[in-house]
Amino acid sequence: MLLTNSYAASEREYRVSPNLWFAPMRTALLHWLVPLLGGLIALLAAFFLYRDLDSGRFLAALASANPVWLAVLCLTILFEQLLRGFKWRHILFNLKPVSAFRLFGSILAGYGANVLVPLGISPLVRSWIIARLEGLRFASVITTSAIDRFIDGVIFALIAGSVAVFGTLPQIEGNLRLGLLAAGLINLALFGGLLSVLFMGRNRFREGRSLAAKTIDWIASRGGKRFQNIRHAIVDGILWPHENWRRAAIVILSIAMKGVAASHFIWAGLAVGVILSGWDYLFLFLFAGFSLVLARFVRIPGGFIIGSGYALQLLGVAEEPALATILFIHVLTIVLMIVPGLFVLLRSGVTIRSLRQVTAGTENTV
Repeated sequence: MLLTNSYAASEREYRVSPNLWFAPMRTALLHWLVPLLGGLIALLAAFFLYRDLDSGRFLAALASANPVWLAVLCLTILFEQLLRGFKWRHILFNLKPVSAFRLFGSILAGYGANVLVPLGISPLVRSWIIARLEGLRFASVITTSAIDRFIDGVIFALIAGSVAVFGTLPQIEGNLRLGLLAAGLINLALFGGLLSVLFMGRNRFREGRSLAAKTIDWIASRGGKRFQNIRHAIVDGILWPHENWRRAAIVILSIAMKGVAASHFIWAGLAVGVILSGWDYLFLFLFAGFSLVLARFVRIPGGFIIGSGYALQLLGVAEEPALATILFIHVLTIVLMIVPGLFVLLRSGVTIRSLRQVTAGTENTV
């Protein structure tokens, strides 16, 4: 009788709360089906792009690559992130002067963390490491990291607009110039809007009068001691240098980073005999950047490889040297970011468990 009643109660529970059955299915679909579908789309796109690839010519292009230009590529990959370290230093300066080389190491560590916990947590990890080493609040440092990314987004949008208006673009069906200009304007509106919201709403946020401030306070009231005064920590991180030269340096360094990133196509291309015009390299950089962001948004892997491959085809580059160029950039970037990054993580005493704590927001440095 007791078993019968228990079974009946269980039946009523599932009839009343169907989510008890659907929730695990929904979680499994989001966890497995979406990435699997994205992977299939990426494979189909790669097959379409490289369906006529001659494997012998491709392997010959890899084997005959000029090691001098590959060495230059390696240096510029690291130099780009060093410039990011200097730029981040200027943003952080009013909070605390931090060595650009320490920031550079934390940036590499963030990329290394993506190998251990592949959830796109590099900005969290680099900010957490700096907060831990410098005795700062995590919320303050991650806010400066966000400002760093927003500025990059604005500069990227302005470069896209400049290339769309003044540049020489491939001649294809459709209005490529208008599309590039529209993408740049969307980027400018998005990242410029985020920067405006941060800085123009800083006083209201500090005083607790905005909806965002009230929401943060509500979360803090239920988050325990580690969330105490988190709103003030965020306000402390909404920084812009007092000195005009530092402000100019941030903009100049962001532009320089984009130039160095675009030069990766120059050095990798020279290694396999691909030579293009200056406007072509800027177009490649922009098209690959937009493709990477869009692919991440729709959860499709390989956005850089697919976008760069399509752009090189538009520029008339043969499939074999085009794929070799892309793979040299992609693989060397991964190796040069991850190997030093993992070394920095090990020196910092970071474990997979602590990385997961950062991801879950359980550290007491918030």
